[in-house]
Amino acid sequence: MSDLILDKAHFLAALDECLAQASPDEVRQCVRALRDALPLDTGHGAKVTFPQERLRADLEQIIAARTGKRMHYYLRRLRRAAAEVRTGKINDINLNRWKEYDEIITDSLWLMERRDSSGAHRAWYWGNFIPQIPHQLMLRYTKAGDWVLDPFVGSGTTLIECRRLGRHGLGIELVPQVADRARAIIGQVPNPHHVHTPLITGDSGEVDYGALLAAQGITQVQLLLLHPPYHDIIRFSEHPRDLSNAASVTEFIDRFSDIVARITPHLERGRYAAIVIGDKYAHGEWIPLGFQVMQAILPLGYTLKSIVVKNFESTRAKREQRQLWRYRALVGGFYIFKHEYIFILRKA
Repeated sequence: MSDLILDKAHFLAALDECLAQASPDEVRQCVRALRDALPLDTGHGAKVTFPQERLRADLEQIIAARTGKRMHYYLRRLRRAAAEVRTGKINDINLNRWKEYDEIITDSLWLMERRDSSGAHRAWYWGNFIPQIPHQLMLRYTKAGDWVLDPFVGSGTTLIECRRLGRHGLGIELVPQVADRARAIIGQVPNPHHVHTPLITGDSGEVDYGALLAAQGITQVQLLLLHPPYHDIIRFSEHPRDLSNAASVTEFIDRFSDIVARITPHLERGRYAAIVIGDKYAHGEWIPLGFQVMQAILPLGYTLKSIVVKNFESTRAKREQRQLWRYRALVGGFYIFKHEYIFILRKA
């Protein structure tokens, strides 16, 4: 979609002229003249940019309106879009131009055909989450220059997206070999926004978060992204402190909750934590791990804002044995996992 770069004063004056018309026919004639004159004289003053198709669609909406009241409403809305930037407290979305954010998902069901493999994003780490998840969450719940903390950073997906979007990021990884490789990859990612993205090798259940943040010159972060192991579905290492080696579901939830409890004081009040997690089977029984984790975290000072269900594409091995898994499901009376959860929590 190409952009139209307009002289701001000229465009606002043209909208004001249409707003001054009284009858619907006069407004319609004025807007048609404006539409046909686009892109207007660019002049030498301040500019305003619109996606060309979006602007023309807005003008057609005004022309098609049946009443002068509705026409004036649409004109005033378009004028605000050109004249003012209105953002909220937690992101950079300009609410006066909300129609232009097609990239941002607002549905609770995320259907994604494939992971983003552009740039430094590679599927070398077994169990990493798709880059679209931190990308979407940062657009919705952070502003440029905010800090994002990921205590299970793994291959560094969150920190790569931080560099892309202009957010500072702090990641913690337990396994030194994984941390070293991720750190090397992140260091090669372009950093046009000059953000800081340190990756610390350490145990997220034992590190001193206050000291880590103080080393970056901050006391709080604005978003927590937590993508822990889904208990023992994937064994990430032999390390006894690895959550994937927890002896039971209860131990896993207790240890994960302890980590969140230690981090929570360092999340700014009114900001968000997102937990990405799935369920599991054990001994023929579906274990609702995601909801058990959610229930354990809410009493730590959070309210539940949303639950997103994301389609979960199976591993390559399962794809190659698709019919075998279908047979097993029919025999065993179960359904094959195709989803995981993103719990969006707001710190009270």
